Amino acid sequence: MKYFLPFFLVLFFTACATFKAPQEFSYTPVKQNTYTLATWQKITDEKEPIYIFMEGDGNAFNYRGLPTKDPTPKSTFLRNLAFKNTNKNIVYLARPCQYIKAQNCKEEDWTGGRFSPKIVSDTARTIKQIAQDKEIILIGYSGGALLSGLIIKNYPELKIKKWITVAGVLNHKEWTEFFGDKPLTKSLNLKTLPNVPQVHYAGAKDKIVPLELSKKWTKEKNLIIVPKAKHNGHFDLSEI
Repeated sequence: MKYFLPFFLVLFFTACATFKAPQEFSYTPVKQNTYTLATWQKITDEKEPIYIFMEGDGNAFNYRGLPTKDPTPKSTFLRNLAFKNTNKNIVYLARPCQYIKAQNCKEEDWTGGRFSPKIVSDTARTIKQIAQDKEIILIGYSGGALLSGLIIKNYPELKIKKWITVAGVLNHKEWTEFFGDKPLTKSLNLKTLPNVPQVHYAGAKDKIVPLELSKKWTKEKNLIIVPKAKHNGHFDLSEI
């Protein structure tokens, strides 16, 4: 079952969707308390688990390290992973303020507050509405890894079958300290990882989320190191 906004709002928000998805995916904006989240959904079997691919931080900062006006991703990496996946129920889930630039969106929503309680709650509600009673395989990319972990931790009613991260930030305090960046003072953080079945893919050549941090955050048995992978390439998730 998909969730739709009134027709005139769908027209407005669709104008913000800047790419053409495969025809089997429906563009479905999902309105929550603060944000409206952009999703692309392919639901073909109500009895099968649902695979939800959660986007990273997107185009949050420019090449000078300054906040952008629009965090919509320029990279097609994660959505390509989602659209190429052959499972029966697939959702590509954008982060708040990506693709849909609503009045409630503020710069802090993709900078210091990108993991704020309202971001976590609205994203969790969106997942619950889409998944309903289905088991969930939740895939988080980059900053989406941390957001997905926070959701699993704080919403135990979700039927998480497996948690997968790709080039994932799993502790923003340690990540910003590693690079000497400003702390994310308005964001929640993961102190420990959720106790669910999980696997974490890390790129040996990733300069955004260095391998040494991935090794620090995860157990060796749950970590898959991809030798040629950078932050947004050379990851193969076709087996999930």
